[in-house]
Amino acid sequence: MGAGRRDGAGGQDEVETLLRARLRAADEAIGTPGGLWERIREPTADGRAAGRASRGGATVVGLPRRRPYAVALAVAAAVAAVVLGVWWVLLRPGAVDVRPAGPPPTVPLTVYNSETACRAPHTLECALRLARDPHRAYAARGNTVGRVWHGEVVTARCVVPDGQLVRDEQGVTSTRWYLVRTGQGAEGWLPGVRTRNTREVPECPGG
Repeated sequence: MGAGRRDGAGGQDEVETLLRARLRAADEAIGTPGGLWERIREPTADGRAAGRASRGGATVVGLPRRRPYAVALAVAAAVAAVVLGVWWVLLRPGAVDVRPAGPPPTVPLTVYNSETACRAPHTLECALRLARDPHRAYAARGNTVGRVWHGEVVTARCVVPDGQLVRDEQGVTSTRWYLVRTGQGAEGWLPGVRTRNTREVPECPGG
């Protein structure tokens, strides 16, 4: 009986040895088709590397493989896209702080009355009118929008150089009229002879 067990074990070892030999021979008989690795490394139309080989009668399809430099390029492109996006958000013209235009700059003017006796009194007799229209007679009926007095500071927005000619009490003449606003909010035209302006005032649009 002991010999039978030995014979059985020996037969099993022979079968295992024979099976290994045949598997090794079959594996060595399988050849690699020419150009297989070149086809795998070559990217296809959709950017993936793939190859087909016949092995043991079956068709083996190479799985897509990402090249290291392709992955690096993809990462670099993604970083560049993020940087460009941040730059566009921060620096594009649509991101500029747009604020509504404020009122045009004004120039302060001091009212001047050539009559010495009317420089101090703040009376109706010593008042100087602001005209509604600089091209009408200064004393015309209805051509007034307010009053100012000597020494009062008003703000001038612009000037017209060809208004109605005005002569003051000392004989000084001028055709310049300033569009001014008083501290009380009245807006009208002050004749150039009613101030001694030494600052540049822009001309009014349209003259």
